[in-house]
Amino acid sequence: MHEIELKFQVPAAQRAAVDRAVAGRTVPGRMLQPRVRLQAAYFDTAQRALAQARLALRVRREGRRWVQTLKGATADGMARLEHNVMLGPKPGAAAELPQADPALHAGTLAGDRLFAALGLGADGADGGIQHGIQHGAHGDPPAGETLAVLYRTDILRRTRVQRSPFGRVELAFDSGSITAGDATLAMCELEIELLAGSPLAVLDVARRWLPRFGLWLDTRSKSERGDMLARGEAVAPPRVAEAVSLTREMSSSEALRCVLGSCADQIIGNASQIASGEHTDEHTDEHVHQLRIGLRRLRTALQLFDRCADAAQSRSPSPTAADLTLEMAAATLFRRLGAARDQVVIEAGFGADLQAALLAAGVSGDVPRASASGAEEVPAAVLRELASQSLLLDLLTETQAVEPASVRSAALAAEPDLRGQLAARLNRWHRRAAADAKRYRKLDDAGRHRLRKHVKRLRYALEFSAALFPRRAVRRYLRALRAAQERLGAINDVVVAMEAFKRSRDTDPRAWFALGWLAARREVLMAQALPDLKKFAGAKRFWKGG
Repeated sequence: MHEIELKFQVPAAQRAAVDRAVAGRTVPGRMLQPRVRLQAAYFDTAQRALAQARLALRVRREGRRWVQTLKGATADGMARLEHNVMLGPKPGAAAELPQADPALHAGTLAGDRLFAALGLGADGADGGIQHGIQHGAHGDPPAGETLAVLYRTDILRRTRVQRSPFGRVELAFDSGSITAGDATLAMCELEIELLAGSPLAVLDVARRWLPRFGLWLDTRSKSERGDMLARGEAVAPPRVAEAVSLTREMSSSEALRCVLGSCADQIIGNASQIASGEHTDEHTDEHVHQLRIGLRRLRTALQLFDRCADAAQSRSPSPTAADLTLEMAAATLFRRLGAARDQVVIEAGFGADLQAALLAAGVSGDVPRASASGAEEVPAAVLRELASQSLLLDLLTETQAVEPASVRSAALAAEPDLRGQLAARLNRWHRRAAADAKRYRKLDDAGRHRLRKHVKRLRYALEFSAALFPRRAVRRYLRALRAAQERLGAINDVVVAMEAFKRSRDTDPRAWFALGWLAARREVLMAQALPDLKKFAGAKRFWKGG
């Protein structure tokens, strides 16, 4: 069974309003249906075997009954594996917490993942892990690691069913806390879960509730937040790009959805953490960096695929309106997050070297802070804005659009081979980048920046389509491509710093020194880049077509 839902954080000032809205209109004189109290205990090993497998095993009291639930993350940002089991007769309110029994999930997809994480047999028989439960026919478990309660949740929930043209969803307004030892985390969120119909119903309802109450998407589950709390961690690790596995049997639209799913995982995972505000500037730097990488990958994916179907049908290559909207929104968010990232690059990239040069020249004081091109924006605030949240929902919508089998068959019959389509685009992009690489010394800063973007785009496109080509050939080409990208990136960082220091040279004499030092550094880096750029320009193109 799959659970399809989205979670949204609720601003403190809107919590009462959201609670009333979920309650809905009532008949005069009739009492509101009381909220349900949900108390749950989450089990894992001391080494967090389940969390590392992206699984959550809980036992929850729902009114006067206990329910054991196993959930597992999937590649779909809206769906999770879920399996529920009732635990015996309904006990009294004072009944003790039952122990979790992994064997109850035997024969399910989620159960298979659970047993693999715990080193159990296919039926849940113990393979060296002690669970602190009665195994019955399995006998006494051998001594070993124990499944124990690592954190608990205590939630008050109010629910309401709402209809959409795409199906029915349940709204669940949750408020309460997560507790791990002496640590407690307050939480308040709105869940929108699919009851019947298409996942688009969840997105449709979300689009109506999000602007009304200023909600923001948060893909972190209660179990993920509880696991962080139990470990004493303020933030989750940055979400990096996962490998994409395309097959030649895919249509262009299927391949694009697969790639967009990978982009969505990276973008939304980092956006959720940043928007939470549960971090310091130091913690969020890498999340912002990975989010911007995800946005670059998204734009590359749209450029790589949006003309494939059109070219196959001999139409002029023009992207769809949805693609244009998504690409423009991604570009806008990328730029808005750039100022915060640029300062980090300057300080971490060559701040120490510049400081040493200042001291050697007898100039006192710290490295001057680079002047931003405009008002510096707070990443968390930017991510909570409606425009950013709409981008996330639009991206999820694109990953959920499934074409009927008849349409898919017709598309496959009309389209050329997927590998051939992508090879033609890779060929054009390589020729363009290679031409600029050969005349790199003659390019101005704008031209060098354009080359860097083209090299990055080519790298992401090749990583998306790598599974369609011979592995060794891809690795050889990527080595040359990445080396060129690293050289170009180092030069671009210097140019970014120079532009920033130019804005403060009239108010800070040290900025003049920094500009001279950076100009000399740029020349050195450009000379060092030439061999790698030449190697890239001559790299063997292993693909065919174009």
